[in-house]
Amino acid sequence: MKETPEKRKSWFYQWFLNNQLTVILINVFLVFLIIYFFSKIKFVFDPLNQILGITMPPVILALVLYYLINPLINVLENKFHVNRIISITFVFIIILALLIWGVMSLIPFVQDQIDSLVKNWPQYWNSLNKSLQNMFSDPKLHMVRQRLVQTNASITKSFEKSMDQILPQTVNNISSAVSVLTNVVVIIMTAPFILFFMLKDDRKFKESIVKVMPNRIKKSVGDMLSEISQSLSSYITGQLTVAFWVAVMFFVGYLIIGQRYALVLGIVAGILNLIPYIGSTLALVPSLVIAAFIAPSMVLKVLIVFVVEQTVETRVISPIIVGNKMQMHPVTTILVLLVSAGMYGLVGMVAGIPIFAILKIIFTRFFNWFKRNSSWYDDEDAQNLDTESETNPDNEKKSQENHK
Repeated sequence: MKETPEKRKSWFYQWFLNNQLTVILINVFLVFLIIYFFSKIKFVFDPLNQILGITMPPVILALVLYYLINPLINVLENKFHVNRIISITFVFIIILALLIWGVMSLIPFVQDQIDSLVKNWPQYWNSLNKSLQNMFSDPKLHMVRQRLVQTNASITKSFEKSMDQILPQTVNNISSAVSVLTNVVVIIMTAPFILFFMLKDDRKFKESIVKVMPNRIKKSVGDMLSEISQSLSSYITGQLTVAFWVAVMFFVGYLIIGQRYALVLGIVAGILNLIPYIGSTLALVPSLVIAAFIAPSMVLKVLIVFVVEQTVETRVISPIIVGNKMQMHPVTTILVLLVSAGMYGLVGMVAGIPIFAILKIIFTRFFNWFKRNSSWYDDEDAQNLDTESETNPDNEKKSQENHK
């Protein structure tokens, strides 16, 4: 029996034109082709990178402060019916007064401790090395002691080499140092102005973005922006609040046990705690080195302080303040930290999780839209997705509360 043209066409259509795997591969190929094309003309985007490099630091600083201050401004405006501009001005005056108090009283004390710590650090490090060598003085541990000596010599040599390279570069690149200092001053001076208009016109930013969108996606884009804002607000306020209490707990704990440089070590622990999972452990290293110089019993006391702090943080503070608002599995968090740290270092470790959360929200909403409109999913899946959106309007409630 001879095949008809319709059957031959149907076979070709089925295997090449209407095959899901083929369509996916073609789309993937097009994506990589576009990426390759843009990599060849990246010089076109150099001015844009320079513009972003100049404008983004003060914007990011203002955004972090916005999420910390905006809840207080909303309370003053909604509950106490204080004019928004007056509320912002009042909060700015309080913050300025606290900064002046910190500069006049707290910073000199911290600076003294830092100067003393930097001056005495080589002595602490050498004392730790001698203690470890004495610990492994047993002939049976000769290989371990030899490896420890080699590691210490390698670290010392690398440090001296880096210092030899840094000092001439620092002397020869005074203009670069002045440029960096100028950029820092510009960021500090510019961020408050950006913050003021963020607080004053916070509701207009979302409206201006939604206004230019097509009518059929205005609601979806508005909900997505509200969800992203809520996610960033939860993460930033939660992480900074936890970091503050971690610094307080370490400071108080070190004061109780008589650890030196308690304030500096507490501040360092709070800052490093912004790195999830490993921040507090990293902050423990300098404290252990200093404790080893003082007495073996001080090492045990420092470890006890660390255990108590970790217990209180993981069992009390983090569940209450942060909870699981980011909705990320611990394995996902660790993988994001590894990738972001490998690509962008310390900055990537701090910013990796919120950026991943934003991308996750965008991808999830795009996938839900694709699932509703694609023929690859049956009507039952789309109906279940619509039903889930109707029965769980969490994002809509969050959007309304955030708007209020």
